[in-house]
Amino acid sequence: MVSFLRHRRLIFGVLVVLVLAGIYAVAGTSHPAAAVGRVAEPGHAAVSHAVRVCAAPGSGQPTSASVVVAAMPASTGTGSAVVSSLIPGGGFSAGPVVARASSPGVLQVFRIPVAAPLSKKDRAAQPGSSADVTTANGRGGVQVSASGALAQGLEVEQTGPGGLVTAQCGAPGTNFWFVGPGEASAATIELYLMNTGNQPADAQVSVLTDVTNGPPLLGNADNGITVPPHGMVVQTLSRLLRSSHVVALDISTTVGQIVAAVRESQSETDDGSWLPATQAPARHLVIPGMPSSTGSRELYIAVPGTAAAQVKITAVTAKGSYQPTGGTGIDLLGGSAVSISLPSLGGVAGAIRISASVPVAASMLTPGGPAGAPGALAVSSGPILEQGVLAANPARSAGATDLVLSAPGKAATVRITTATTSVSAIGQQGRIVQVSAGQSVVVPVDPPAGAKTDEFAVVVTPLNGSGPVYAGRIISSGGTVQSILPVPSSLTWIPLPAVRDSITAILG
Repeated sequence: MVSFLRHRRLIFGVLVVLVLAGIYAVAGTSHPAAAVGRVAEPGHAAVSHAVRVCAAPGSGQPTSASVVVAAMPASTGTGSAVVSSLIPGGGFSAGPVVARASSPGVLQVFRIPVAAPLSKKDRAAQPGSSADVTTANGRGGVQVSASGALAQGLEVEQTGPGGLVTAQCGAPGTNFWFVGPGEASAATIELYLMNTGNQPADAQVSVLTDVTNGPPLLGNADNGITVPPHGMVVQTLSRLLRSSHVVALDISTTVGQIVAAVRESQSETDDGSWLPATQAPARHLVIPGMPSSTGSRELYIAVPGTAAAQVKITAVTAKGSYQPTGGTGIDLLGGSAVSISLPSLGGVAGAIRISASVPVAASMLTPGGPAGAPGALAVSSGPILEQGVLAANPARSAGATDLVLSAPGKAATVRITTATTSVSAIGQQGRIVQVSAGQSVVVPVDPPAGAKTDEFAVVVTPLNGSGPVYAGRIISSGGTVQSILPVPSSLTWIPLPAVRDSITAILG
């Protein structure tokens, strides 16, 4: 009997080791942007690898120009980042290297050469394409693979020929949401799907619009989209979304991870705009970065489920929080996408807080944007965790950079530091900004004193004891808002899952 018990305990001991090994293996692969390295402190692990993907560089499009890299590690150290081209039709390893980065804490700018035109074979539509939806290989695009200190606090952005940021480059994941203007104001709507893995990914697209009497939106071309390894495909959606004023796209995968990007323009020759990805549907959302510019405000809300939604809108401004005109008593049908006009918010800077009875996705359109864009789009995002890094910011003759910091709940306190290609943000005292509870603050941001460049990076760090802070970045040029982008959480560490069951309990 004693021998049997000892044998049983030995078996359980081996099983526990295997289970724990599995838990930590999952912890190393569950974060879409990074892999786990050394343990930074109990319950946390340092980020050691990160990947970002940009659609425009090398494509030859009007917005194709440079990649801007900024990494803000938790401590000094070495690292590297490799910028490689995506491969038309895909490949079993990363494409040709076009640039290398090796300096954490500073800004690094790389102009990407235009890729060779696609061959006739590479331009061919994928099986399942239709007259309404065509899927084919894309031209250009790059992936940035970083390790060591370059992976910590990593953010990568793409800029156009004029140097202004056009999009934040995404991290691989399994689900992406975009909510924005429809085909009525954007004749060209293109979906870019990029795969940095070594195996093909399988993607699906679900669509919601405000068109209630049109043809069915889902078909074979929207499902089973093959995204080749280290490659990119482009899906043209304009015909599918014709006559729509609001569109919500839900892109997901059943196999592999991808990065999704959406470009809208009134014509193929205009710059147009890259829509920021919005948060997945939730009952509570915050849209930061509402500018102080005048003009109409159009709130787009999508209700993906079958249940109706009761929605309430709260404006978080410099004068406090309140329900704007038209912000209450909003009832929306399940499976709908609508536009809600909020004219009273014209000229009011801050954030929009949305509360709904069921999960919804949302964004807000304001006047502005590059040539051919329907406007400047602000999207919902989460509070800044640890720090937020913004890579490509203009100043002086290149344009203006403003941060809109909002504290919908408790008061918030943040530190703002800046960096250039020669001035590091690491170790700076920075500027301390306080945001009262339920209010917003607009903070103009400039390069470090004495900097001779018009381009710089910004780091926003919530301080100990700060309440949740949501932030949006407003880029202006010539007195017009060009883009509104959320300030992301740029982590140097990630939490590990807690191990709740003790070995003693298992062996008892």
